[in-house]
Amino acid sequence: MTTYRRDYQPLTYQIPFVDLQLDLDTETTRVQASLSIVRKAGLGPDTPLVLNGEDITLESVSIDGHAWPAKHMTLADGTLTLTQLPETCRIDIVSTCCPKTNDSLMGLYLSGASLFTQCEPQGFRRIAWFADRPDVMSEYRVTLRADKAAFPRLLSNGNLTSQTDLPDGRHESCWHDPFPKPSYLFALVAGTFDCREKSILTRSGKPVVLQIYSDPGTFDKTAWAMASLERALRWDEERFDLELDLERFMIVAARDFNMGAMENKGLNIFNSAYVLADANTATDANFQGIEAVIGHEYFHNWTGNRVTCRDWFELSLKEGLTVFRDQEFTADMLAGQSDPQTQASARAVKRIDDVVMLRAAQFPEDAGPMAHPIRPESYEEISNFYTATVYEKGAEVIRMMHTLLGERTFQAGMKIYFERHDGQAVTCEDFVNAMQSAWQAAGEIAHLPSLEIFRHWYSQAGTPSVTVSISHSDQDGQCILTLAQACPIVGVEKESHLQKQPFHIPLAIGFVDPNLGPLTLKTASQTGQTLVLELTQEKQSWAISGVTKEAIISLNRGFSAPVIVQYDHSTDDLLALIKHDPDPFMRWEALQTLYKRYLLDT
Repeated sequence: MTTYRRDYQPLTYQIPFVDLQLDLDTETTRVQASLSIVRKAGLGPDTPLVLNGEDITLESVSIDGHAWPAKHMTLADGTLTLTQLPETCRIDIVSTCCPKTNDSLMGLYLSGASLFTQCEPQGFRRIAWFADRPDVMSEYRVTLRADKAAFPRLLSNGNLTSQTDLPDGRHESCWHDPFPKPSYLFALVAGTFDCREKSILTRSGKPVVLQIYSDPGTFDKTAWAMASLERALRWDEERFDLELDLERFMIVAARDFNMGAMENKGLNIFNSAYVLADANTATDANFQGIEAVIGHEYFHNWTGNRVTCRDWFELSLKEGLTVFRDQEFTADMLAGQSDPQTQASARAVKRIDDVVMLRAAQFPEDAGPMAHPIRPESYEEISNFYTATVYEKGAEVIRMMHTLLGERTFQAGMKIYFERHDGQAVTCEDFVNAMQSAWQAAGEIAHLPSLEIFRHWYSQAGTPSVTVSISHSDQDGQCILTLAQACPIVGVEKESHLQKQPFHIPLAIGFVDPNLGPLTLKTASQTGQTLVLELTQEKQSWAISGVTKEAIISLNRGFSAPVIVQYDHSTDDLLALIKHDPDPFMRWEALQTLYKRYLLDT
């Protein structure tokens, strides 16, 4: 069945609080879910509440302590529909599931001798009956009980409130997450693990505990992961002014985890490949990969958890933004505290890596039959949403906004975003609106700020091509630069009646003279060695001063836009760019172009 973005409807009830009690067992886990329910204003008692459940067995349903009549319940097609509910009430639902036979690796499952969960995108319904959708934000209190010998560690989201030994050889741990979250961020882990722990103070002086859990005997392989986690925490404090909000932050390594990692609130679950590293066997790329993934999942604590997506069509809201943040984290870690030139070179190395990945993985998606925008309009299977377009191109769209606004205004936009939407499930439009507000508030912006055309990046697929032409005017030192963009109907757009509109493309350009080096340029609104031209129409021209007759154009510096530039540099032009271009990415780009020409000509 096809699901369309246009058909979104909010849930008719709010579920502000969830109390879960799980008696864990590999064969039969018993789950009691107590849901606080509030019917939304203006709706009557005939309004049904539809809950999701999959491969779980329903045992009982009671409302405010009383068994609910069968005539007011319908169980069919993976849904439990309750009718004639009071305006506010507590629903207690008891069900069971079997982790041992759950081979989907979604919901609660057995891996080795340990229990793990994976709930994104729709796994919580395999644990308990619930409105399993990202726009239902609830505060969770969780009680876990299990045999202490089999499962000595019992972990869940949030803050640990108590641990108790029970008289029957079992024990229980109680957890409370004070921040509302959707069900896809719920997590629990039960088993035997080594634990590396470190106590630190956040920037505001709050004591927090960082913990990394891994299989027994792997403690020595988690040192780098702990160091990476602390670096990510410090970087988010310094660069984005975002602080860890819980009393602890936990990472658990699972050998059979079916994703790279998952950002469950305060309890990240990782595939072991992104946690364990030994200097005797791991490569530099392994260490860098661990640091990047740990950073990515930690950064989700705010961009994805505190503010999450309204529905799965908005997946790039959290993933594109967080990929951009983890790219910047890695670039800053590479740059370190070195001199400015070395920092620029180090950041360029990361930028080159990201562009290589984008061109290898995402450009082919944009050119293929399944090309889709970063916010698709429909899906057949939600798991197919996890694409390079949603993630990597989504990050490029965020980066373009950063290029247009600059670091200071972009950070102001982030603050507005959190002020408006903390604790909410929102849309890509909400993020762009926050950036628009920050841009409008920035008094130094000379031209009328607008991101209206920029929004086309969210609704249109394909990789735009930009054709460049240059004509020198009669006026000495001036040229006319003309840019023309094109992006035909591609992929899933061919099945729609979409009329393609121009993209808002920030193209960073410059000129170098083989004898004089980088030139200082001037337009009606900018002066500098690098100008960011905003192409918002099918074709636009700019008069640029400071250009000598011998000058060679440098296009898409820093890969400022995910486009294909159509311009034919001569071999001598490329050699001059390699030697004189101040942008390290462009020096690499010119060299790659030269290599390809040589290889194709021989």
